[in-house]
Amino acid sequence: MNQPAPRQWPVLHYPAFIDTITTVQLFTQIVGKIRLRMAPRLNHSWHVTLYVSARGLTTGSIPYAGGIFQLKFDFIDHHLSITTSQGTGALVSLSSQSVASFYKELFAKLHSLGIQVQIYACPNEVEPAIPFAQDEVHSTYNKEQMHLYWQALVKVHSVFAQFRAGFAGKCSPVHLFWGAFDLAVTRFSGRPAPLHPGGVPNMPLRVMQEAYSHQVSSAGFWPGNTAFPQPAFYAYCYPTPATFGLQEVTPAAAFYSTDMGEFFLPYDAVIRSHDPEGTLLQFLQSTYHAAAITGNWDDNLEFHFFE
Repeated sequence: MNQPAPRQWPVLHYPAFIDTITTVQLFTQIVGKIRLRMAPRLNHSWHVTLYVSARGLTTGSIPYAGGIFQLKFDFIDHHLSITTSQGTGALVSLSSQSVASFYKELFAKLHSLGIQVQIYACPNEVEPAIPFAQDEVHSTYNKEQMHLYWQALVKVHSVFAQFRAGFAGKCSPVHLFWGAFDLAVTRFSGRPAPLHPGGVPNMPLRVMQEAYSHQVSSAGFWPGNTAFPQPAFYAYCYPTPATFGLQEVTPAAAFYSTDMGEFFLPYDAVIRSHDPEGTLLQFLQSTYHAAAITGNWDDNLEFHFFE
């Protein structure tokens, strides 16, 4: 049987996708808060995240009185599906509807399936934080742009998963945090960290301090914002040694932002390279080494069974 040809990395244009991503991020916040409320709590808020799937994003299994259920964003047929272990289910169309409309329809269908849940119905990590039931402002959904962005997440996920596999210490799943809508993977040194000072909009300090309770080296993929209007990869460590940003990292397009305290690599620089997967792995490895060297991490935490 012939193997399918590998897909190219999609080209992403920030002005074309950002309104759709802004709306979908709020959709994912609603879904993520359902998981947050009903899933068993995990360290560093790993119980609230979403995961890249073969059709979009998924919560994975969530317990409820009738067994388990799952919420899945489908960016091929463009709907959110609710499925339960009792064989029941429902669909919510993904279209140019307001956040308020999506919120009300989703909860009506959850209740019809016997899934009773109450969430803190305001967004986190965004400003202004319009309550979901009142948000008639965000209502853009471009199917083509959302499909392209998800295809980028698929490509990034595969590289992140390979990077994650080369670490013997504690490491997060490759997962999407709906607060900033970033796909992330985080390595841990095993040592406690100083209390985090907080400062993220609409995010409780206790959540930030638990998330960063131990020394981390983290990398991710982020859609950008008005101050940095392009999708990019980032890497940071906490706590951040004074010499972290002075370390040499690759590829050449990577740079350190003193304002953000992070390394960045534009998405376009990756997809225009002769080897996007290898270029991204260089960035992940070199920024991890910058954190490990300046933070005096154990040399035995990393291994290379791919070589």
